[in-house]
Amino acid sequence: MVSRADAVPAPLLVLGGVLSVQFGGALAATLVPEVGASTSVLLRLVFAAAIMLVLARPRLLGHSPAAWRTVLLFGVALGGMNWAFYASLAYLPIGVAVTFEFVGPLLLAAAGSRRVRDLGAVAVAAVGVVLVSEVTHLPLSELSWRGIGLALLAGAFWAAYIVCSSRTGAVFDRLDGLSLAMVVAMVVVLPAGALGWHTVTAEHLLKGLGLALLSSVLPYSLELLALRRMSATVFGILLSLEPAVAALAGLVVLGQVLSGPQLVGMSLVVVASVLVLGRPRERSEGEAPAHLTETGA
Repeated sequence: MVSRADAVPAPLLVLGGVLSVQFGGALAATLVPEVGASTSVLLRLVFAAAIMLVLARPRLLGHSPAAWRTVLLFGVALGGMNWAFYASLAYLPIGVAVTFEFVGPLLLAAAGSRRVRDLGAVAVAAVGVVLVSEVTHLPLSELSWRGIGLALLAGAFWAAYIVCSSRTGAVFDRLDGLSLAMVVAMVVVLPAGALGWHTVTAEHLLKGLGLALLSSVLPYSLELLALRRMSATVFGILLSLEPAVAALAGLVVLGQVLSGPQLVGMSLVVVASVLVLGRPRERSEGEAPAHLTETGA
């Protein structure tokens, strides 16, 4: 018997997840100026962790110390990725922030490769990043170095998230590892996030719930369904559209208009991502999607 989800083409499920994540990021950009990056991340993780714990009901007993160390590192990477990305939204348009953030998984995928295509893709991405940063026509004093640094830091955490996701998927069943990592991430951002909790209103709580659904629960579920019926290669190509979708979300939700050179630079990063992330590769059994969605966005 074919379910309703099975009736939807797998690429559409992935694109749905990408749209969900990036429009969730646009929603976050409206929340960060009001309560701060740390409190915004805490709101998202409180709801996301609660939902995932109810859905997954992870087993707490029977795990080795090494498994717990793995999930702890996974949670730290997850919390750091979300905090750094949300903090960058206070300084950069979301499309620009995601472009810089995407450098992390792109370099991870190309690391250690001796393929000329992969090395050329990194060079293309570097040109794209230069154009997106506007360093070619803006005085250095006018560049948002703090925003760029935070977005690159988010990319570094994203790369760590991908590595830890693979290792966690190998030692925890189903969604157990991800659910527990969300709790760890929540604890990591709790001290800083709690400082701004007095500013949280009912409207902010609703936005936090929206972020949890749009940026965590919905995209991960869609990707999980899609990966049952499509190759990791096609999955990687579709994820490469993230910077472009982020720019669209920024335009529609926030009215952020990027310049011509920035759009060209973003296109170069997307092309480079397709070349690197779209090459055939094997995914370990039990490994979570490379997103992810929990993406920084």
